[in-house]
Amino acid sequence: MNKLNTSKANDYVYKTKELELHVLGGLQLNKLESLRVTLSIEKLQKGKSVLNVLRQSVDLYNDNQVEKLVRKCAERLELGTSVIRKALQEVTKALESYRLLLNEKQTENQKAYIKQLTATEEKAAIKFLQSKSLLEKTNEYIGKSGVIGEHVNRLLMYLIFTSRKTNNPLHCISLGSSGVGKTHLQSKVAELIPAEDKVEITVLSANAFYYFNRTELQHKLILIEDLDGAESVLYPLRELQSKKRITKTVVHKDRKGTTKTIHLTVEGPVSVAGCTTQESIYEDNSNRSFLLYIDESEEQDRRIMNYQRTVSAGQVNEEEQYLSAEILRNVQRVLQPIKVINPYALYLSLPSSVFKPRRTNAHYLQFIEAITFYKQWQREKQYDKDTGEEYIETEIEDIEEANELITEVLLRKSDTITGACRNHLENLKKYLQENNQTTFTNTEIRRRLRIKQTTLQRYNKQLLTEGYIKKIKGKRGQAYHFEIINVNDYQELKAKINTALQNCLSNINLTT
Repeated sequence: MNKLNTSKANDYVYKTKELELHVLGGLQLNKLESLRVTLSIEKLQKGKSVLNVLRQSVDLYNDNQVEKLVRKCAERLELGTSVIRKALQEVTKALESYRLLLNEKQTENQKAYIKQLTATEEKAAIKFLQSKSLLEKTNEYIGKSGVIGEHVNRLLMYLIFTSRKTNNPLHCISLGSSGVGKTHLQSKVAELIPAEDKVEITVLSANAFYYFNRTELQHKLILIEDLDGAESVLYPLRELQSKKRITKTVVHKDRKGTTKTIHLTVEGPVSVAGCTTQESIYEDNSNRSFLLYIDESEEQDRRIMNYQRTVSAGQVNEEEQYLSAEILRNVQRVLQPIKVINPYALYLSLPSSVFKPRRTNAHYLQFIEAITFYKQWQREKQYDKDTGEEYIETEIEDIEEANELITEVLLRKSDTITGACRNHLENLKKYLQENNQTTFTNTEIRRRLRIKQTTLQRYNKQLLTEGYIKKIKGKRGQAYHFEIINVNDYQELKAKINTALQNCLSNINLTT
């Protein structure tokens, strides 16, 4: 019985009495509907190779291609077609069996990659999820794992990543100027998610998403390091976010060489996270996401630099960091899919100032559900009388915690200027207050706040258009001055949002 020799990864050898066939470059494991290989076929005489070799790429599942190869070999190698056809059929069968074996091993390796919790680890994770003040404790452990500052953003991001396990996952985009730690924050929080539950992307071609296995991305966290380098995949990503499925129709040739169309479908849902400095460019994506603005304050700069010095001095407790991260990863592993019902949803409404209220309202309700889902080990499981489906219910404390965390997100969603421009305006107010001024010039601000001229011109144009500042003529021979129209506009907007959210809770308390 002839056997396939696979001792060399890129040169499989199959011998018959008359022929020696080499499969050059190995096998493709991901396309089981075809068996495309590059063959080197040599004629043997008395068991030794004759210097008469034919090399050809062929799909062994395509009858037309195989028949052409048989005739070509018969002519070139001076052998009967029946001998060559039989050898190709044998090598096809051998390659099929070997490919199935490789696929089985690959599947087993993937299963082995998924960590199975020990009884002790599972018990510790469940005990953690049953803790009082769970969100506060979670935030504390996120900090212990090595995430410095960003107290609200890091907890928001962790809960958003957790929502990947629900049927309505949330998404986020981290925004900030270059070098402030957007990617660092995302990658550090992503380290708290099990490796088997996430897909990290640096660069991906436009069609790559359609060639994942149908359910390969279901309930996964997709991490994009830089949205600027992934523009080609933003459309399929948006479709996955909104429709929870993407489909592409392509032309394909079957075994007989007949052309037909097939549908490539990839199922969601998925949770998507990315980073960018350019808020306005990705409006379609940002509308579907929570916008997390990175803390660029001097206080945060000091925290990070102090941590860098501590690391350099070898004074960071690496074991504590690892154990904190591991317990949070194990917590993710014990969370089970379960339906969440919010009995208070009818009493919840957003402030009228919020832009795109329909989508934002959906995000708000989904975020409350994500908190309830995270607290599933503290909730009594209930069952639908009609369907028998298991579910848990949202409690008032979940809404209170959601309101506390989401205020900044709603504030940014209600603002009429971009986040970068808002940060500039607030820094401008702080500068004027510290220097007891009411007006300023472009030259002064460029020097004192260290802003490029083109950037400052862009901010001023937006602030003038939206009515946040106004031009004032300077003294004769001097440049134009600018004045802020309302220095308390942001605080007033924040108070309005807080009042609206508090009114929702008051209505709930009155009716329960």
